[in-house]
Amino acid sequence: MRLISKWKRIQMGAVDMFQKFNSIRLTPWLAAMLACALHLPAQAQTADSAGAPAAAPPAVAPASPFTANVTIASQYVSRGFRQTWGKPAIQGGVDYAHPSGLFAGTWMSSVSDHFIENGSVEWDLYGGYTGSAGDLTYTGQIYYYVYPGAEASFAHTKYNYGEAVASLTYKWFNVKYWLTYTPDYFGYNSATLGIGTGQHSRGSGYLDLNGTFDLGSGYSLLLHYGNERVRNFSAYSFQDGKVALTKAFDGGWSVTGAVTKGWGKNGVYDRYTTGVLNSAGVADVSNPLATTLVLSLTKTF
Repeated sequence: MRLISKWKRIQMGAVDMFQKFNSIRLTPWLAAMLACALHLPAQAQTADSAGAPAAAPPAVAPASPFTANVTIASQYVSRGFRQTWGKPAIQGGVDYAHPSGLFAGTWMSSVSDHFIENGSVEWDLYGGYTGSAGDLTYTGQIYYYVYPGAEASFAHTKYNYGEAVASLTYKWFNVKYWLTYTPDYFGYNSATLGIGTGQHSRGSGYLDLNGTFDLGSGYSLLLHYGNERVRNFSAYSFQDGKVALTKAFDGGWSVTGAVTKGWGKNGVYDRYTTGVLNSAGVADVSNPLATTLVLSLTKTF
């Protein structure tokens, strides 16, 4: 009985000592070890306990405002025009999106000098603002297209040009209008087209209609129609259409198959050539608006 009584006094003394240590915020893991050794209930580690608050869960890293993409395509088709003359294309871009809605980016693609004289690269620069109101998303942006080293030599005209873009998206439907603000649209002027004197194509516009449908299981369908009005040179106006099926995979991968087709007025584009000679010494000709199947593989980072 004396031994038991003596052990009780030791235990009570330890309890008192434990309480004093705890009152000066003993570290939680040490308090728990001491309580276990003395057969005392460990304190629950909460923000309301006398001990330190429970450790917070690991913070989730904020999403980066930067994204990037790389694409390998069987060829590059833009607005119905086969810009790599039937050859494969390598493409890629980087985008920055600020929480305020402001954004900027750049994108590049290989092109063919059979379509763009002395050209090998298209380099796009753009920036703008996007916002939303319910299911409606609105965007305004400025584009500038650069074709380094490219020039229609016979007319001493660069292909570089710029467009201002207004875009509205409602659920699955998107409409854009691209308006040329530079003197020429893609080098179209009197010197390059042989029409009139001193005329340029500032004010040309492209109506861009798109329907995007989620088919489930990572599949999506795009239906596109475009109509380019070339100011002062209506014979060179054109239309184009596209149907594209995309399958998205884990890890930012996607595969797309698309069929494109363009239509010019009075067959003006049916036998297009830049004057580049082939191995037989003859200028290659093609219809850049012909029906085309495009396959592409894209990785988004």
